[in-house]
Amino acid sequence: MEIPYTVQPRPDTGVTNSKVGIWLFLASEIMLFGGLFSAYVFLRLGAPEWPGSMAGHDYTSASEILSVPLAALNTVILIASSMTIVMAWASLMLKNFSRYKMYMGITIALSFGFLLVKGFEYASKFEHGLFPSESTFLGIYFVLTGIHAVHVIGGIVVNSYFLGPGSKMWKTNPQQFTNRIEIAGLYWHFVDIVWIFLFPTIYLL
Repeated sequence: MEIPYTVQPRPDTGVTNSKVGIWLFLASEIMLFGGLFSAYVFLRLGAPEWPGSMAGHDYTSASEILSVPLAALNTVILIASSMTIVMAWASLMLKNFSRYKMYMGITIALSFGFLLVKGFEYASKFEHGLFPSESTFLGIYFVLTGIHAVHVIGGIVVNSYFLGPGSKMWKTNPQQFTNRIEIAGLYWHFVDIVWIFLFPTIYLL
C-alpha cells in the first residue's frame, strides 16, 4: 500500500509529507545551533580576554589561532556543493539521470573535500598543543565545528545512498525520487548556511 502525499502535495499544507517532515527537522536543528550560538555569545561576553591565553601563548584575535584561508576555502567548497546539488535535482526535473549522477557525485566529492580541509585544520591545532581543554575559545571552536562536521558526514551518507542503491527508485517512481533529492538538497543547504554563520562568528569576529 502506497503512503499518500509522497508525490502529490497535501491539501492542507500544499506540500508533500516529506517536505513537511524536513522543515520540522530543520526547525529542531535551528534550535540546536541557536542554543550553541547563544552559549558562545554569553561565554564571550563574560570572558575578560578573548580568545585569551592557551598553550603558553597569549592571543588577541581568533585569526592568530585559526586558519582563515582554510576556512574561506571550505566556504567556497560548500557554496559550490550547494550549487551542484541544485543542478542534480534540476537534472532529474529534465529527466536526465546521467547528468544527475554526475552532479550528485561532484556534490559528494566536494563534501569529502570539506572534511579533508577540516582534518588538516584540526591536525595543525593538535600539533601545536591546542586542544579543546586548553581554553573556552577552543572548546567552543571544536564543539561548533565538530557538530557541523557530523552534519556534513550525515549529508554524505544520505547523498551517497541516493547516488547508489537509492537511485533504483528512478526506474519505478521517478517523481518520488526527484522529491527525495529535493529534500536532501534542503538539508544540505541548511548545512551550508550554518557554516556561513560559523565562519565569520568563530574565525573573524
